[in-house]
Amino acid sequence: MSHTITLYVDGACRGNPGLGGWGAYILTENAKHELCGGEPNTTNNRMELTAAIEGILFCPHTAKLIIWTDSNYVKQGITEWIHGWKKKDWKGVKNPDLWQKLDQVCQGREIEWNWIKGHAGHAGNEKADQLANRGADQTQAQLKNPPMQDIKKPQAESSDWLLDDPFGLDFDADDEQTDSFENIESESEKPEPNSAPSSIHPQIKITPATLEQHGQRQFILDTETTGFYYQDGDRIIEVGAIEMINRKLTGSSIHIYINPEKPVGDSVQVHGITDEFLTDKPKYAEIAQVLFDYLKGGEIIAHNASFDMNFLNMEFQRVGLGALSDVCSVIDTLALAKSKHPGQKNSLDALVRRYEIPARDRTFHGALLDAEILSDVYLAMTGGQVSFDMDALSQNDQQNETSIRRVQFDVTLPVILPSAEENEAHENWVKQYQEKNGEPCLFAK
Repeated sequence: MSHTITLYVDGACRGNPGLGGWGAYILTENAKHELCGGEPNTTNNRMELTAAIEGILFCPHTAKLIIWTDSNYVKQGITEWIHGWKKKDWKGVKNPDLWQKLDQVCQGREIEWNWIKGHAGHAGNEKADQLANRGADQTQAQLKNPPMQDIKKPQAESSDWLLDDPFGLDFDADDEQTDSFENIESESEKPEPNSAPSSIHPQIKITPATLEQHGQRQFILDTETTGFYYQDGDRIIEVGAIEMINRKLTGSSIHIYINPEKPVGDSVQVHGITDEFLTDKPKYAEIAQVLFDYLKGGEIIAHNASFDMNFLNMEFQRVGLGALSDVCSVIDTLALAKSKHPGQKNSLDALVRRYEIPARDRTFHGALLDAEILSDVYLAMTGGQVSFDMDALSQNDQQNETSIRRVQFDVTLPVILPSAEENEAHENWVKQYQEKNGEPCLFAK
């Protein structure tokens, strides 16, 4: 009888193209296996593909494989796009050697492909990320010469954006930023968040903002700890916070795993973070200044905020930085929920159900995942006033409708027709698209 094996695969690249690594964390019925490797000059997509290939090759051919990847490029490529690529004989496809190898190793196997959000605190994905970075570190250590900065990077290809789209502009608008078009089918993707500047600890993951906003910075924050009592020596093992300004998430976040310098004990049943996983993580003193500077001056939003703030204050004071509550204001969503829903359950899970927040896998709690969920809950809980104002505005408009003078203008807009040369260029482009993709172009006449 076949058995089931779970694989978490991930790739990492420092420079893209640049030094890269791949990792596969494999869970069988009786054991855990860690695979990793790297290349001195590669891309993130190639490392993601290599991780999947090596992970599958490690497993028996008769086993059912459940594969988790944080790369939509890999997941959608092997389950959807590859059929079209084969029909056009891999013409125009980047990384064809690895795609063909992945296709070959999948033949005759029972494989279930799944996407998981990267850098969201999932233990399996984080372990694969750790292995990928280990592979990159080992590769760098093996390099004798030349130094990395002297390695010539491949020339970036100039290409037509639409002609290189392997799926005819049909990509999911809900994809995460790290799986946007640039990350799916380009050899010059941006480095992943774990490619931290050399001035901060490499295991502090800070994602830069993608939405420019001006106003009060708010941080939806969560922590995971070794226990409930900071007074008795329990310590923080994970911190996750996402930035919000003007009720809009900016895309900026910070996520850190921390070595508590003590066993996690029974708390592992809550968060799933093991002593083994935390062994090589930085101590609080190593990350304290960066975290303090990131949060300083903002407003902390947390569920049962006194728990998180007591631990954070203790940890920051322990390294001589003072209490975080002295430089940040605090909103407690648990207190807010109790005032809005007295006598009802107001746990985060209960609020998710009450406000019909999209469900996420919370088998284990994770700081960044819980912060993301809490942001949805907070916006839902505090959105009533916005709705009321809009309703009031609408009602006021209706009451004053008769007093509003409406003026209609008859405007004839100029029509600018294309030249003969422009028409010819358009027709040539449409023909190229159809030849390359084997289907009519959206813009064909």
